[in-house]
Amino acid sequence: MIPHYFYRPYAIVALLAVISCGGCMTKAPGGASIADATVFVIVRHAEKASNDPKDPTLSETGHARAKRLAERLAIQRMTAVYATGYRRTQQTAAPTARTHGLEVQTYDASMPAADFAAQLRSRHISGSVLVVGHSNTVAAIAGALCTCAVARSDEDEYDRWITVSILQNGAIKLEDARY
Repeated sequence: MIPHYFYRPYAIVALLAVISCGGCMTKAPGGASIADATVFVIVRHAEKASNDPKDPTLSETGHARAKRLAERLAIQRMTAVYATGYRRTQQTAAPTARTHGLEVQTYDASMPAADFAAQLRSRHISGSVLVVGHSNTVAAIAGALCTCAVARSDEDEYDRWITVSILQNGAIKLEDARY
């Protein structure tokens, strides 16, 4: 016989939440949890307009994507936002930076990925960091952060979301998704 309190809708919802959250705190080798990680989110700038061949701004679609990026990152504890000096990367990063009360930190797009990744790792030992780059730099930065191979992005690919989580015990987790 099922106890009477399970017939109440809110009790059922609460029970389902408890059951479904059983894997919420993913444990990594050595007992460290994902909550103890530094999370680097690496994305390419959003869709660009064709108004300036050397340094275009974002298109309407690009601005909408930058807004979605900020909305998706709103629940994370962002500690830094990086973008190259180009208008399209700055405009992609700006909504996320504003949401978290941060300034966009500009990095040199021509800096070797290994050097930039080393700087990121030494500067950030907790929290989440957004890095906005270009189709020819995103995979290299992610690969340097995770010390693994990451497939290059296509020129027409604007929705790739790469996450590199570095746990306090040194374990690394790479996720490649779309947004």
